Amino acid sequence: MDSSAEAGFWRKRIVEPVLALLRQGVTPEKIALGMALGITLGVAPMIGSTTILCVIAAFVLRLNPAAIQIVNYLMSPLQLALLVPFIRAGERAFGAAESRITLELIRRLVEANMWNAVVTLWSATMHALAVWAVFVGLAVFPIYRILLVPVRGLAARREVAQ
Repeated sequence: MDSSAEAGFWRKRIVEPVLALLRQGVTPEKIALGMALGITLGVAPMIGSTTILCVIAAFVLRLNPAAIQIVNYLMSPLQLALLVPFIRAGERAFGAAESRITLELIRRLVEANMWNAVVTLWSATMHALAVWAVFVGLAVFPIYRILLVPVRGLAARREVAQ
């Protein structure tokens, strides 16, 4: 992707939705928190769970559900990339033997028999989720603080432009 196409992608997928939320009166703090949660919840090592997690977080914290879901969906490639590392970290954290789980093996298990895949991967998934929960606890606030700077910048530019 060339730099102009990349800039267009980020403008369309992030900047324009953030500007739209700001125009609706959503605060920069709420937008940044929704984005930080979309990032951290969006990499949960359990495929299919992130949308529900984000809906619950948006409801409980009274965040804009669209903001959190946009970022959640953008995290899908990263979620897949981090799935096996979370499993490995969970194995180490719980002293479990290192498995031979790969993304390809997970894909084949799911295609063959979803219920068997859930049963086979249950322990590894629970260990990975525990490590991920620690990650969320440690990462959400720093990510929020980092995102707050550009979101406030967009809000300030929007106010100047009015």
